[in-house]
Amino acid sequence: MRLGTVAIVVRDYDEAIAFYSTVLGFELIEDTPLGDGKRWVVVDGGGVRLLLAEAASTEQKARVGDQTGGRVGWFLHTEDFAGDHDRLRRAGVEFEEDPREEAYGTVAVFRDVYGNRWDLVESRRAPHR
Repeated sequence: MRLGTVAIVVRDYDEAIAFYSTVLGFELIEDTPLGDGKRWVVVDGGGVRLLLAEAASTEQKARVGDQTGGRVGWFLHTEDFAGDHDRLRRAGVEFEEDPREEAYGTVAVFRDVYGNRWDLVESRRAPHR
């Protein structure tokens, strides 16, 4: 078994597709209408897929942007930290801090279009697969 897809609750399908595919560079794998305005939207972030699930209820809408209680919930690995950090900043991504060196590698926390916290990480060792 392996974890293949993780859902993230978003405000709007098209807004989410634009951010995750255009800004982060994830590949749009599927965008299938399900009826009643619902869609099955999946992007591939290099081996792990995100299901972009548009918030449908008041409770779901309240979770957009804070799905992990303020903790970093997603870890975007790179082999070119400086280049990707610069590209994301130029694309308008909000970083909370300057890059820092940790025992495991170079890291900086950024927020996605909804305010969810992510780590951009260049590991000193290969990421877990």
